[in-house]
Amino acid sequence: MAVSTMDSESARTPQPQAALTKGGHTLLPAGYLSARLGTQRKHYVCGSIAAFTNILVTFPIQKVLFRQQLHGVLATEAVRQLQRDGLRTLYRGLLPPLLQKSTTVAIMFGLYEDFSRVLLDRAGGSGIPELFTRSFAAALAGTTEAILTPFERVQTLLQDHRHHGRFNNTGHTFRTLLTEYGVRECYRGLVPILLRNGPSNVLFFGLRGPIKELLPEVSSRAGHMVIDFVCGGLLGAALGIMFYPLNVVKARAQSQVGGPFQPCRKVLLTVWRERGGSVVLLFRGAHLNYHRSLLSWGIINATYELLLKLL
Repeated sequence: MAVSTMDSESARTPQPQAALTKGGHTLLPAGYLSARLGTQRKHYVCGSIAAFTNILVTFPIQKVLFRQQLHGVLATEAVRQLQRDGLRTLYRGLLPPLLQKSTTVAIMFGLYEDFSRVLLDRAGGSGIPELFTRSFAAALAGTTEAILTPFERVQTLLQDHRHHGRFNNTGHTFRTLLTEYGVRECYRGLVPILLRNGPSNVLFFGLRGPIKELLPEVSSRAGHMVIDFVCGGLLGAALGIMFYPLNVVKARAQSQVGGPFQPCRKVLLTVWRERGGSVVLLFRGAHLNYHRSLLSWGIINATYELLLKLL
């Protein structure tokens, strides 16, 4: 039976229905484990662990990509820059994305499930299409993620070699921004993040189910992991290309410390003019972003679904 286009993959995970018994006596009432797991917010836990795993694997690739977004250089030149910086700085700036991504992916999956449940309950019998309700839930979850913009802000500053002499580590960067510029400076680049998160969440959760249905059916755990990896990877890679210019704008805006806040449109036009009015150069680094997103979202989706089944 086909599922709704906005159904989470977790909805397909079988839930324990019968009571556990021993010698004819009930040890746990029916539905007890499901209720306990629901109370413990398993979607948040699974999302967080999946993101943590992904960041550890893909951080060096992200660093190369960041240099391309910021400076418009080729991948080979970005790699040479990292080699000149040395191995000691390769994982410099790891803590902010580790904290930020682990939390945002937990919010992404967890709040999507929570918002969907609440909105579907309230919309029951109102005639509002489930697709619209779940899309709204996905957009709300994506917008909520933007609360953690300061982590992306600090990550940008720590990865930018021009600021290596000024910012020592995550804690020092946060203290400097807050004491010298205030909370507002920590949210520089918020607008492109909002424009990226909401729509990308809607598309991710909306297309995840239909794409998986197009892939071959499997029965083994390893087969399910491969299918979930392919499904998440393809979606992540496509969305990464679609929203790439917004990430370029975000990187440029967040590399600035102090001074006026520039509108997204002005930052985009500035970068476009600096790169000779070339759309190709505006998308420089997009091919690496495609492969990184393919790997990242494949890992996240496969790990998330595996953990849901294990729980």
